[in-house]
Amino acid sequence: MQTPAADARIWIDKQSPEPFRALNSVALAVRTAAAAAGLDRSLVELVNVRVSQINGCAYCLDLHSQAALKAGVTRQQLDVLPAWRRTELFTPSECAALALAETTATLPDEDTLQRVYAHARKQLSDEQVSVIVWVATTIGAFNRVSIMSRHPVRERKE
Repeated sequence: MQTPAADARIWIDKQSPEPFRALNSVALAVRTAAAAAGLDRSLVELVNVRVSQINGCAYCLDLHSQAALKAGVTRQQLDVLPAWRRTELFTPSECAALALAETTATLPDEDTLQRVYAHARKQLSDEQVSVIVWVATTIGAFNRVSIMSRHPVRERKE
């Protein structure tokens, strides 16, 4: 019997499929909640991409960048997303959502968290604030599954 290499990664989504199915169910519920809250799919995908950038998840970046383009996000918006605060390419609501998503992903000090949260509540409904936090939390969980599993990014023929 061959022993796996110590540095080989276990694809935890395949090794433990029940929790992964549950995570997919959460993602579906969040997607439904986002639509019910009036959040455009493009905004949800911007949040998915931004949190994946913060977490450094290549697999999720590849997947959600393509989904963002299909949802109507422009290539230029994706190109400048790490510097979204320094552009005029995003609406005030998108900026509030991106700031809230970054805060959810990084959990900064309480003063920063409170300031970002208060600003988000001025731009977004309570339901939208809640859903953005859920979107950021859910993609963060998927980021961790993919990073820990070392899911590969396959080259696309474009």
